[in-house]
Amino acid sequence: MAETAASPTSAKNLADKNLAVRVSPAKQLQDAFAAGSLAGTVELSELPFLTMVGLRAGAGTETAQRLASVTGGLPARSGDVAGNGDTSVLWLGPGEFLVVAPTEAHESLGGDLIRALQDALGDGEGQVVDLSANRTTFELTGPQGRAVLEKGCSLDLHPREFKAGTAVSTEIANIPAILWKTGEESFRIFPRASFAEFLGRWLLDAMREYASPEVP
Repeated sequence: MAETAASPTSAKNLADKNLAVRVSPAKQLQDAFAAGSLAGTVELSELPFLTMVGLRAGAGTETAQRLASVTGGLPARSGDVAGNGDTSVLWLGPGEFLVVAPTEAHESLGGDLIRALQDALGDGEGQVVDLSANRTTFELTGPQGRAVLEKGCSLDLHPREFKAGTAVSTEIANIPAILWKTGEESFRIFPRASFAEFLGRWLLDAMREYASPEVP
C-alpha cells in the first residue's frame, strides 16, 4: 500500500511538538540575561536552536561548488562570511565551514537545508554534519558590547580591525568559541553547549559595570 504524505497541518504539529521538548543549554540563565541587560547600553540573550551544519570540501572542487549552490557561497579566507538571505556560512579553516541558518531550517522541524546539502555532497570528497546540538548562540548588543568582550578576548576588536561581517574562532574567558560581528554594535557568540552556562555567567559578570544602575 502506498504511503500517505503527511498533511501540512500534521507536519506543523510534529514540528511544534519537537520544538516544545527541546531545552537550550542556557535556558536557566534566561531571566538573568534579561535582568542583567540595559537597553541602549549592553544586552545579552540566547538565540537557541539555530540550525548549524559543518561542511568540509576542498577549495575550488566540484563538491565545493555544489555545496555553495545550496548555501549561496562559501567563504574564501579566515574571517569571511558568505551565504544568501538568512543562511550564512562562516570560515573555520581551509576547506572547513559552519553553516548557520534559522531554527526552522532543521529537518526535525520540516526544513530541507541539511538534506539539500547532503544531496549536493553526493559521493564527492567532503562532509556534511548536523551540528545544531553542538553549540548554542549568544547575542551581545549595544555600544558597550565590545568593551565586555575585551575583558576576556585577546583579539583586536577595534572596528578598524574587526569589521562587521567578520567571524573567527577564538577564546573568550578561556572558552573556545566562534565570534561573529554581525553589525557595528552586535555580536554573536557560539560556545559549545557544555560551556554555555559558564560563558553566559562570565558575560553577565563582565557586563555588570555597564548594565547596573548607578547607586547614588
